[in-house]
Amino acid sequence: MTRAFDTGRSGEAFVARRLEAAGYHIVDRNWRIRGGEIDLVALHGDVLVFVEVKVRSERQLVAAEESLDWRQLGRLMVAAERYIEQHVEFEDHVWRVDLVAVTISRSGVVRDYQHYENLTLE
Repeated sequence: MTRAFDTGRSGEAFVARRLEAAGYHIVDRNWRIRGGEIDLVALHGDVLVFVEVKVRSERQLVAAEESLDWRQLGRLMVAAERYIEQHVEFEDHVWRVDLVAVTISRSGVVRDYQHYENLTLE
């Protein structure tokens, strides 16, 4: 975990590469609708996975995994449902929402990478 990068889009690209190495196939990036965005859409086997990427510096007070609140998760789930409505090729797929939290050092080196699968509002 010594790969250096800036936050934002390069963090999402880093996560996409890690997911691909773990057997995921990225089918879409930065898909937007009014009121929401999905960072990454991937297939993992037959499961459609909507991935929220949170990148934080280790000097920030709130950890990456703690920065996703229930409102954001709700918007992400609505966006996932809209995505499926607009992409009928996925309408029969089981789907889930995941969070990938990345913490980087001041110099941009990855310090921590956590993948949380199947988030729910409960």
